[in-house]
Amino acid sequence: MSMEKEKGSIDHISSADANEVEAFQHVDEGTHHRVLRKMDWHILPFISLLYLLSFLDRANIGNARIAGMAVDVGLDGLKYNVIAAVFFIPYALAEVPSNICLKLFRPSRWIPSIMVAWGLVMTLMCLCKTYESLIIARVFLGLTEAGLFPGITFYLSLWYRRQDVARRIAIFFSAATVAGAFGGLLAYGIEHMEGIGGLHGWQWIFCLEGILTVVVAIISYFYMHDYPETATFLSTSERQIVVQMLKDDKLGQATHFEYKYVWQAMLDYKTYVQIAIYMGLLVPVYAVALFTPTIVKELGYNAVYAQLLTIPPFVAGCICTLVVGYYSDKLNLRGPFVIGGATVSMIGYIILISQSRAGVSYFGAILCAVGVYPTIAVDLAWSGSMAGGDICKGVTLAMVIGIGNLGGVASSFIYIHGPRFFSGHGACIGFLSVSVIGSAFAMWDYNRLNKKHIAICERDGIDESQNEKYVDAGNSSPLFRFPL
Repeated sequence: MSMEKEKGSIDHISSADANEVEAFQHVDEGTHHRVLRKMDWHILPFISLLYLLSFLDRANIGNARIAGMAVDVGLDGLKYNVIAAVFFIPYALAEVPSNICLKLFRPSRWIPSIMVAWGLVMTLMCLCKTYESLIIARVFLGLTEAGLFPGITFYLSLWYRRQDVARRIAIFFSAATVAGAFGGLLAYGIEHMEGIGGLHGWQWIFCLEGILTVVVAIISYFYMHDYPETATFLSTSERQIVVQMLKDDKLGQATHFEYKYVWQAMLDYKTYVQIAIYMGLLVPVYAVALFTPTIVKELGYNAVYAQLLTIPPFVAGCICTLVVGYYSDKLNLRGPFVIGGATVSMIGYIILISQSRAGVSYFGAILCAVGVYPTIAVDLAWSGSMAGGDICKGVTLAMVIGIGNLGGVASSFIYIHGPRFFSGHGACIGFLSVSVIGSAFAMWDYNRLNKKHIAICERDGIDESQNEKYVDAGNSSPLFRFPL
């Protein structure tokens, strides 16, 4: 990518004149796809790397636990669970303010800055030698890392149309599954640094992964682009095509900041339906990330092989995330894919809770990851698509991700009594059931609202030429259509 940066704007979707609008209405679909592919190659690999590092840094506590941290620090009883849980409280509280800051400031400044902050926290965790110091470090890790996931999800919505965004979220979220696999492999290698520099192997896991995050964050200041109309990798005509595509997709809704759009998101009952769906999915996701090494070890494998055996579930989850994201966009459907994935994951947990044979149980663990990981990307695309206007969308996504991440607190306390972990697997089945029920309700409700909006448009003769009348209406605009 070009290292040249252009000054970003807060209202990033600039107005095209009448002649430009008319010209771009006749751009063929092949040109649209060519421009989208170009954007993909310049944006997705880089943000996927950022999220890989993010997920690696928050989940490596699970690898460190079985690498000797639990013994060296004396993590008996529920101490490990508390260390895992405290991350999510500041993480949840900071997400809405962070997304507002991303909109008010340049993404190429805000996202790298929070990366430097959490990378430093991660690096300094290698100095933690007590239970209390690990708790403090995890609190600050949650606070500094909070803005990345909702920020990148929001960032993608500023570059892609609603119908194009699910597969892009799937691509960058698949980095989480790669992080799970890579984390196990990396931990396996780093464990052999035991004693070097007076540090244990598990301390080196924190140190080296934190340093890597800081290095990538510094590079991000130069290589991250802000908005389509300031993207130096696009030609002038390509920038105009993207801007016009986004204007058409937004139906003329507001892109500037006003507090009324924040309240619009916070007072919408549909936001809380999406929060329930997301939390139901996220508890199993974090359970997979935080406890797969422990679960595999409890199946009878030693710690070294347990690190390596955590890799296949995450690889399978990565592949399925990409496939499901692609077909969700292709068919422009969200709910059925969430329900289907949650059901597959429930089957995996039923196998884990009912079987004692290691091989069968390990297959169940793979099904858990294969089912639940793809649903996250689809559900986030769904949550962003049901909000109208940039600020409303940013706040909605931050609320869904932020409050939903409080489910991580539950994930931290449900896996206590091995090797069968009845309470943990049972809780995951219950949370997945909430997502299935919530998704079914959302599909019914969105279909009802779409019919209502269509009827209003037909009755009053409303069409897209009247966009300006509904600039502040959000998803209450009769021109707005909810994806199912």
